[in-house]
Amino acid sequence: MKGVLPSQSLSALIDRGAIVADPPIDPAQLQPASLDLRLGTVAWRVRASFLAGAGASVADRLNDFAMHRVDLTEGAVLEKGCVYVVPLIEGLNLPRDVQAVANAKSSTGRLDLLTRTITDGGTEFDRIPEGYAGPLYAEICPRSFSVLVRPGMRLNQIRFRSGAARLDDAALRALHDETPLVDGEAIIDDGLAFSVDLRPETGDLVGYRAKPHTGVIDLDRIGAYRAAEFWEEIRTRDGRIILDPGAFYILVSREAVTIPPLYAAEMAPYLAMAGEFRVHYAGFFDPGFGWAAAGGNGSRGVLEVRCHEAPFVLEHGQVVGRLVYERMSDRPERLYGVEMASNYQGQGLKLAKQFTLGDASDAGGQPPATARP
Repeated sequence: MKGVLPSQSLSALIDRGAIVADPPIDPAQLQPASLDLRLGTVAWRVRASFLAGAGASVADRLNDFAMHRVDLTEGAVLEKGCVYVVPLIEGLNLPRDVQAVANAKSSTGRLDLLTRTITDGGTEFDRIPEGYAGPLYAEICPRSFSVLVRPGMRLNQIRFRSGAARLDDAALRALHDETPLVDGEAIIDDGLAFSVDLRPETGDLVGYRAKPHTGVIDLDRIGAYRAAEFWEEIRTRDGRIILDPGAFYILVSREAVTIPPLYAAEMAPYLAMAGEFRVHYAGFFDPGFGWAAAGGNGSRGVLEVRCHEAPFVLEHGQVVGRLVYERMSDRPERLYGVEMASNYQGQGLKLAKQFTLGDASDAGGQPPATARP
């Protein structure tokens, strides 16, 4: 069948050698409709972001743009504002009828850690053509926080599809009539629109803004950092905030979204006419997201917002993006948040898993003594 490949089909691709890795892929990397990718042992600090381009390899381009090599073996800090290229452990040898798309994982996006996949001969970020055979690389640019990384860390993920999978608006409306995709009115126009929530049911906390001068975040330390040391609370009582140019915000959608088991979804690319901002870095929604969560009423989407050239007024209920739904080729063996542990099922406004709103037992943001700058 045509569509996005579920976890059991990804296992079959691994067995066939279409997805290769050394060390072998850990079953924990398999998600309902995607595969987590692992960092290798080195990073290259580069002068600028780049694509290999038709007929060229990433290794060739590194010869042009690399500044120095960083050994990740004992852990190393990727500094805020710098661009790095890291060879990934996984590589591909895709069949002719299978293509792939990559994206940052949820926690990666919520840290404002711009992570994109590049390939030999690639002319687009995160897009891998049918039949691609070759290595994969992660381009990483920490935007708000310097981060400590190690080999094997999983910052991005990849989804595979065979044939056309996207639902057009007519099919999306039919799906919503059968299984409501949002808990309110569904605005469907080239995908399912979602808006921002700036009038919470209780209190006036609507989001967080990253502080400009903070310590290093060790990505392995879950719940280890006090949010107040890295984030400023954003509060409003009039349903309106003004985004500052260059600042990074965590907000939440007004709608609670459901992804039924036979479908997956992806946040559509940012459109300039929507405003002076972008609303996501991590764009995959696995089958089962919001399904049977919170009494079956869906899960709200966290918005990773960066304002661009000018201050911009954002108001409650303003449409800020859209979800594109895709058919699965088969139902996954496990669903997000149902048969597997999932950090963000049933979520509301929520920071990345490294942060706690209370006191952390060993917080402070400092890297372990073994980290190499």
